[in-house]
Amino acid sequence: MLATLTGLGLSTAAGLNAYIPMLVVGFLARFTDLVRMPAEFGWLTNGWVLAGLTILLAAEVVLDKIPAVDTVNDAVQTLVRPAAGGAVFAATDAAERLDGQASSFMREHGWIGWVLGIAVALAVHAVKATARPLIDAGTFGVGAPVVSTAEDTASVGMSLAAILAPVIALLLILLTLGTGYRLLRRKRRAGRSAPT
Repeated sequence: MLATLTGLGLSTAAGLNAYIPMLVVGFLARFTDLVRMPAEFGWLTNGWVLAGLTILLAAEVVLDKIPAVDTVNDAVQTLVRPAAGGAVFAATDAAERLDGQASSFMREHGWIGWVLGIAVALAVHAVKATARPLIDAGTFGVGAPVVSTAEDTASVGMSLAAILAPVIALLLILLTLGTGYRLLRRKRRAGRSAPT
């Protein structure tokens, strides 16, 4: 159960920034005992992979803060973020199976972690990619670096919470969903009441 919460939190974080949760999992598995990776996910702890992910993260951090470039970056990330979400969800699910704590259903259906991770990261990415052009236009580009920094910070926080306190990660996900729902309702109401 906790691995599922961890996977949900990490794949949510991947929907905001693909590289942050992968680096968090990789570094924690390589240098601590907080995460134990099974052999099939050992590549996440490889020094060259971590170095490559760090370079990609640096590029993402810069590109995502430039108005208009952030939209192009989001288009490219449409494949990357869901793949990262699937990988980190499946990795944490496989780690739980390694510890012998996974349910028999998840042990027999390991592919479910990939599918759930991809779906969650894709949903979060879709909201982000839809909102960013509106934010760029509405703030004349000034909002891009502010929102991008907030997204990166949320990705780091969600990644750490998912591993260290999965229940808190679930609460953060629910809080985010509730806030998004309220904002969507408010926008719809404002659209209906606008003069035609």
